[in-house]
Amino acid sequence: MDVKDIIKPENLVYERTKNLTDKALSYCPGCGHGVVHRLTMEVLEELQITQDTIGVASVGCSVLAYEFMNIDMTQAPHGRATAAATGIKRCWPDKYVFTYQGDGDLAAIGTAETIHSCNRGENFTVIFINNGIYGMTGGQMAPTTLPGMKSSTTPYGREVELMGNPIKMTELVAQLPGTYYVTRQSVHTPANVRKAKKAIRIAFENQKLNKGLSFVEIVSNCNSGWKMTPVDSNIWMEENMFPFYPLGDIKVNGELVTK
Repeated sequence: MDVKDIIKPENLVYERTKNLTDKALSYCPGCGHGVVHRLTMEVLEELQITQDTIGVASVGCSVLAYEFMNIDMTQAPHGRATAAATGIKRCWPDKYVFTYQGDGDLAAIGTAETIHSCNRGENFTVIFINNGIYGMTGGQMAPTTLPGMKSSTTPYGREVELMGNPIKMTELVAQLPGTYYVTRQSVHTPANVRKAKKAIRIAFENQKLNKGLSFVEIVSNCNSGWKMTPVDSNIWMEENMFPFYPLGDIKVNGELVTK
């Protein structure tokens, strides 16, 4: 076969979205952030809403998003992404607005902003990366750290009696009347990547309906923070994270999913 035949449009299998910048990703090898970046930017391109979308990144590994997402982005103070998104969406209701946040940001210092934005039913999308740890600042215990899970501040494992229980933010916000779509996905296998992309697409499409907030959690690994290889971290995630944070839709079209 001639090389010219291989590069014909009809033979094209994958093309990198123009919604990503040319800058090389600086995330740790094996991290899920890069995959979620790609999925989000592909969705915007496929929906043809790139020019009408505004992203809000807060503090943590997620703050690097504006270096890689070739769209209008703004940075919010630590934990305040949903507050900033509320202001943007209310000023420009015809724009597609989303936040991109980690668990240390969204579920700790940003708990109040997250809860109240969800409860008010603000019409934007939250993309929430949960790796059970503060990844950027040294691997400290986060609100989502599992019982018994080791971190730089819990070298012997999280003790529930002393440190409390992990917060299941997705189940929590699903109970609020202002959330319209709430789901938990992952990106550690090709099949899960496809499911995650579908969830992100639904979350953006829902903004046309003006029915409330769409909340997409992505359970991801943090192999550097967990002190594991990427492969081992994915295995550990399947064996430990998923039983505590089960994947799947929790709320669809404003109704809790019965399992």
